[in-house]
Amino acid sequence: MYIKAGDTVAIIAGRDQIVTDKKGNKTRKTGRVIKVYPKTDRVLVEGVNIVKKHQRPTQANDKGGIVEKEAPIHVSNVAIVDPKTGKPTRVGYREVDGKKVRYAKKSGESLDK
Repeated sequence: MYIKAGDTVAIIAGRDQIVTDKKGNKTRKTGRVIKVYPKTDRVLVEGVNIVKKHQRPTQANDKGGIVEKEAPIHVSNVAIVDPKTGKPTRVGYREVDGKKVRYAKKSGESLDK
């Protein structure tokens, strides 16, 4: 899988794809990847795909109630944000000093530190 935890991704499909600001400008919603699930090809993105979960009272949460939390989305619905341009890009691999390194195809910028 070409996406790792900590990457900034843009949502390219689904209901959270476009966000409108106060001036009416439409932009793609972006977020940081919290967790990656490689077996199911899903990622958990911060602030995206918020669902409401009914939670019963426990010792940790004595009130219970309805809690909003992020749900995983499929990896095909996100694209890594190019660090140079700030737009969604595809990911390529190249070898640098004997190591396999990811890079943004639009600008050629390296994604791995």
